[in-house]
Amino acid sequence: MLEHGGALRAAAARYGIPLSDWLDVSTGIHPQGWPVPPVPAIAWQRLPELEDGLEAAAAAYYGTPHLLPVAGSQAAIQALPLLREPGRTGILHPSYAEHAHAWRRAGHAIETLTVMELETAVDRLDVLVAVNPNNPTGLRFAPEILLRWRERLAQRGGWLVVDEAFMDATPDDSLTGHIGLPGLIILRSLGKFFGLAGARVGFVLAESAVRERLQDALGPWTVSAPARWVATQALSDRRWQEEMRSQLPLLGTRLAELLKRQRLPVTGGTALFQWIPLPEAEFWQEALARRGILVRRFINPPGLRFGLPDSELAWRRLEGALTGVRAERLTQ
Repeated sequence: MLEHGGALRAAAARYGIPLSDWLDVSTGIHPQGWPVPPVPAIAWQRLPELEDGLEAAAAAYYGTPHLLPVAGSQAAIQALPLLREPGRTGILHPSYAEHAHAWRRAGHAIETLTVMELETAVDRLDVLVAVNPNNPTGLRFAPEILLRWRERLAQRGGWLVVDEAFMDATPDDSLTGHIGLPGLIILRSLGKFFGLAGARVGFVLAESAVRERLQDALGPWTVSAPARWVATQALSDRRWQEEMRSQLPLLGTRLAELLKRQRLPVTGGTALFQWIPLPEAEFWQEALARRGILVRRFINPPGLRFGLPDSELAWRRLEGALTGVRAERLTQ
């Protein structure tokens, strides 16, 4: 398994700090997500059923009926490479590491690409995977650029896979309105914007042939009945969604400004996280962990990703800890 943010119990054990004393800003998950009401008992007592309203709610939310619910987008990330004969897959670096891992494990040749290399690489690839906005850098691809790459790939039977896990706060930048075009596959999730990572609900938006093959590969009941019920309610709550689309970008800006006050070189981000390329990332992660603050460190290239604090007290604690770490660094 690859390392991810959120391994809070492991951090508590390693640093000898009680679980309740940590501030976890390592995941990019909305820290005050959609408020889940009590789940009806019947959801626990029956197998999942397709007629429960989830697909209809998702179709209304994403603006297309061409979708398949899956157990988080991770299920699709692992299964999609198995639907093609091994070929050449291009993936931006740095980006969400599970994509390269899954395609490589399925026997595909992986070409890791810089932003500047993507345009010329498309014509030699069978599949291009783009995370938009990118995780961890926050880089955004213009829809017209992605659609042009999709067309060139599709001419040879290729795929453009776009992971839009962090797109919900800015839906106008999404490609969901173009679903049905050959070779276009979009992954969405309720884990980040909705803060429902534990429910394990995601969607694959694609042409029918891809969805049918993927459904056959995954089998029945991929999403539990309680998770389907919660997802249906969350996707239907337009008032909450609109409020979050107003609030979260402001919080993302607030986080960027907080980090910049500490002279940390913020170079990108989203409404839910900020990215700092930093040669001293290991020192900062370790020093913050000793203070009970968990951040996500990346090794290649070295950097830190900060998610949103969950309260005013947490905002003050984060800034105080960063001030302390900077002072500690200056004394070394």
